Amino acid sequence: MAKASTSAFVCQSCGAVHAKWAGRCEACGEWNTLVEEAVSAPPGALKAEKTPTAKRGPKTEFIALNADVDTPPRVVIGVEELDRVFGGGIVPSSATLIGGDPGIGKSTLLLQAAARLARNGVKTVYVSGEEAAAQIQERAKRLKVANSPVQLATETDLRRILAALKESNPGFVVIDSIQTLWSDALEAAPGSVAQVRACAQELVRWAKKSGAALVLVGHVTKEGTIAGPRVVEHMVDAVFYFEGERGHQFRILRAVKNRFGPTDEIGIFEMHALGLTPAKEPSALFLSAEAEPGGGTAVFAAMEGSRPVLAEVQALVAKSPFGTPRRSVIGFDSGRLAMIMAVLETRCGVNFAGMDVYLSVAGGYRINEPAGDLAAAAALLSSLSGNAVPSRSVFFGEIALSGAVRAAPRMDQRLKEAARLGFQRAYGPDSSPAAEGGLTVSPIARLIALVDLLAPDAANA
Repeated sequence: MAKASTSAFVCQSCGAVHAKWAGRCEACGEWNTLVEEAVSAPPGALKAEKTPTAKRGPKTEFIALNADVDTPPRVVIGVEELDRVFGGGIVPSSATLIGGDPGIGKSTLLLQAAARLARNGVKTVYVSGEEAAAQIQERAKRLKVANSPVQLATETDLRRILAALKESNPGFVVIDSIQTLWSDALEAAPGSVAQVRACAQELVRWAKKSGAALVLVGHVTKEGTIAGPRVVEHMVDAVFYFEGERGHQFRILRAVKNRFGPTDEIGIFEMHALGLTPAKEPSALFLSAEAEPGGGTAVFAAMEGSRPVLAEVQALVAKSPFGTPRRSVIGFDSGRLAMIMAVLETRCGVNFAGMDVYLSVAGGYRINEPAGDLAAAAALLSSLSGNAVPSRSVFFGEIALSGAVRAAPRMDQRLKEAARLGFQRAYGPDSSPAAEGGLTVSPIARLIALVDLLAPDAANA
C-alpha cells in the first residue's frame, strides 16, 4: 500500500511546522522562511495514534546522584589548540557540530585532525558530500598528509553512509557537510529542515551506539548562525564556530556549547601554505608593531575562556560632511558603542554631535565581553582629542550607565599577560589587584577620570 503523503509549510530557520503559508514564522519571528515540504505518513499511522501500543521496552534504571561514575575517556588529537577547545581531547560516542563561513578552513582543519588521529592509530573516516575524492586527495597532498591512513568516501545517501560506517566501525568520523545529506525516507529536498534534522538524528544515534566520535560540518547563514533547525544544535554534544577574516592569516575556533568542557574557550590558528597551525603567541596577532602616532588606539586585555588575549581597539572621530553622522563598527557591539557614547555625553560632557565615529578591532578580532568598554572609550577619547594614550598601557573594565567603571572577571590573569608582553601600565576598575613584573595599575573608578586623562578639553562639565 502506498504511503499517504501530505504537505506542510516548514520554517527553514527554526523548523516549526505550519498548516498554511504565512509571510512570518510565528515561532521564531523570521520573515519569508516558510517552505512547503511533503510529509509522508505510513499506512495505519492515524490508527496507531488512536490505539496505544502494547509493546514494552526495557525498564529504565536510576542511579544515585553521588554514585561513582567513570569520567568519559578522551582521545588526544595532537593539535594543541583543537584539544584546548574540546576540553582536553575528543570524547568517544560524542557528536560535534562545527560551522563557519565558506572557505574559512573548516575542511582543512578537520582533514588535518583526521590525518593526525589516523597516524596515532585511530581508525578514521572522512565522508564528503561536497567535493570529489580527487579534490580532497589534492588538498591532502598540499597539506603533506596524503600518506595518512584516512579512509575517504564521497557520498550523500544517508542509508549508504550508515551501512558503510557500520561495516567499517571507525573511531573518528567527519561528515562534510550535514546539509548535503539526504534520506530516502523523506520526500523533502536535500538541505531542507526535515532532511537536516533526520540525517543528523540518525548519525548522532549511530555515534552513541557505536562509540565513535562524530564531527558534523554545518553551513552558516548570512547572519553567521548554523543553517538548519536549532534542534540540530540540541542533538549534538558540542557546537563550535570557526571564525576569521579571509584577509587575515589567523582563524578562531570558538566553543558555544560543550557538554564535556568549557563553553567559552577558543583555539587560535594561523593559516599557512601547509594548512592551519596553532598560534604560538596569540596576542601578537592582534597588536600592531607600535602605537599610531596620531592617537585613537587602545589595547584591551581580554579573556577568552581560560586564556588572556590582548587586542588593539582603533577609533576615528571626524567631523561629518553630512547631516546624519555615520556610526561604523567592526569587531565590537554597535549597541555597546552607542551606550558608551551616551554615557560620555551625559555623564562627562563629551559632545559627539556632528561627528562620524568609526570603531574597529585590529586583526579581525571580535570583542564579546563588556570589559572592553573602557578600551573603546579610551580609543574614542584619544581620537577626539588627538592625544595618544600613555605608551605601553592596557585598558579593561565595564562602563555602567551611571559612569562608574565596574569590575571585570579574572583581572589578575589580564594583568599577568600584559606584564608578560612588556606593558608598563594598566587602567582598570578601582578593585583591580596589585600587579607584578614592573606593571603599574592605575585604578579608574569613574569614566570622568579617563576623560580628564585623555581629553580634558573635550569635557564641558
